[in-house]
Amino acid sequence: MSIRKLPCIIVFNLAAIAAATAAGVQWQSVVIATTGLRVDVPVSIFTDEGPAPEGAQGRTLFTSDHRADLTIKSVPNSANDSPRAFLKKMRPPRGIQYTRVTSDFFAVSSIRNGRTWYNRCNRANGYMNCILINYPASEERQWDSVVTRISLSLAK
Repeated sequence: MSIRKLPCIIVFNLAAIAAATAAGVQWQSVVIATTGLRVDVPVSIFTDEGPAPEGAQGRTLFTSDHRADLTIKSVPNSANDSPRAFLKKMRPPRGIQYTRVTSDFFAVSSIRNGRTWYNRCNRANGYMNCILINYPASEERQWDSVVTRISLSLAK
């Protein structure tokens, strides 16, 4: 890709993200019926499909320029660990900036290598149904409403 095209791509993607708050964005539910996972995805933002997540049922989606990604997955939780215990087993990195843990879910977020990451997992019967979103930290304000809608739509 040419350096000259990069500003156009960035402007286009920022416009697509900003459009997510407008009525024109296309949202679609992604469902994993066997685990009960359901989540709303802005398919007009996450347009490219990636490989399935390792060790789980689900999907990985990318923006057209691959600057942001969304992983949707159901992770086996045969021990029926609480969200707190499950998070501890995941061994998250130090320096997490946001943590919320309840008996039903956990949500954690931070910035690493110039990218904001947000992970939420809801406790389900024998699974943890999760989303993981990564995007440039410099675009955090543009992503806030998108991340919020995805996160709040995640069903057990």
